[in-house]
Amino acid sequence: MITRATLEDVSSLNKLINSAYRGESSKKGWTTEANLLEGLRTTEQELTETIANPKNTILKFTENNAIIGCVLLIEKAQQLYLGMLTVSPELQNSGIGKKLLQQAEIHALALGLPKIVMTVISVREELISWYKRNGYIDTGAREPFPASDVHIPITEQPLEFIVLKKKIQ
Repeated sequence: MITRATLEDVSSLNKLINSAYRGESSKKGWTTEANLLEGLRTTEQELTETIANPKNTILKFTENNAIIGCVLLIEKAQQLYLGMLTVSPELQNSGIGKKLLQQAEIHALALGLPKIVMTVISVREELISWYKRNGYIDTGAREPFPASDVHIPITEQPLEFIVLKKKIQ
């Protein structure tokens, strides 16, 4: 079941997102960033602030009262930004991510927004290919990867984001 996350979900969302993106647990899934970055992907404080902002929606995918997937949707001018698409590492490749993408499209349409945009780390080729198979195109735009004490590159490769978009009908 996909529903809107609330402040009561922050702790579960934090555990899920960090387990899927970073650290040893993330290596069970194919979307890990553990080979590129160390540290946390998010914090409970960041998630609390995100949920409190009325322009933001976090959709959660719940099964047996456990949150096993989520996606962040941010309402921007003429587009919906999609970020932090997360599926529990053990359950990746089971269709949950695709269902969350479909629900994001429904959300965009409900807001009257004609496209969804996202950024993906450029070296994550298999993830970019998955998004392309789901209708997203590379816009050609690139954005710098943020340098901060939370995201520490552990590779010599320079990191940047590519911008993907999908027009919604």
